[in-house]
Amino acid sequence: MNTVLHEFLIDVPRATAIWSALLVLALTTLTVLAARPERDQPAAEPPPVDETADLRRYAEEVAVAAAGAAQTARRRRDAWLTAQEEADRAWQAYDEAETAARRLTATAALPTPRTARTPAEYAARERWLHQAAVAAHWRGDLSARQLGDVFGHRDGWDARLHPVEQEIVLTRAVRDGKLAAYRAAAAAERAAWRDAEVAAEAARTLAAEAYGAAESLRPAPRTKPRTAFARRPVTAARWRPARALFP
Repeated sequence: MNTVLHEFLIDVPRATAIWSALLVLALTTLTVLAARPERDQPAAEPPPVDETADLRRYAEEVAVAAAGAAQTARRRRDAWLTAQEEADRAWQAYDEAETAARRLTATAALPTPRTARTPAEYAARERWLHQAAVAAHWRGDLSARQLGDVFGHRDGWDARLHPVEQEIVLTRAVRDGKLAAYRAAAAAERAAWRDAEVAAEAARTLAAEAYGAAESLRPAPRTKPRTAFARRPVTAARWRPARALFP
């Protein structure tokens, strides 16, 4: 379990950095589209009007799709962060329950207090178990199904045990329930992470496509004709042999 937590804590910053880089690329592309560089530079050879209109329409459609994909990626990322927080809380709850169960298990080696085996004693033990189970249920430590098992004396619940033994059984049941909840939360977090990665990849692809569409509208810069370089005659006064310069 510590290995799972270690990998989880390592991969989270890595995924956050990747997603942030993809989001920056998408925003950069949208900025380029908003600037519309074709208005700033004169075109040397403008394409036909129909072709230019088609290219501009395609660029705008791809830009809208890229913006929608970026929003979807942001929502998926927020959902992943929420799932991550829930997994962290589930792990903390399981760790506390495991600590409590381990502490009570250490006392199991001590002899159980002797009490009279009378109907009144067994009734008192049953009341104690029911009250402790109801309190655990209201704390969120036992599910409704587990509480029903306690009152139905099913799934290992024995009201005839001494309260010391019943507390150990109850603590272990709480620990097992917290472990199951953590595993479910961890699985949900991994699924949300995969969804966020898929959405980020889709946003990156559309952003690159929108950037390419914007570049197709950018006119080719005018090239200035090269002028012949007029060589100046070297006069004797300015020219010196190399050995004269470096004696």
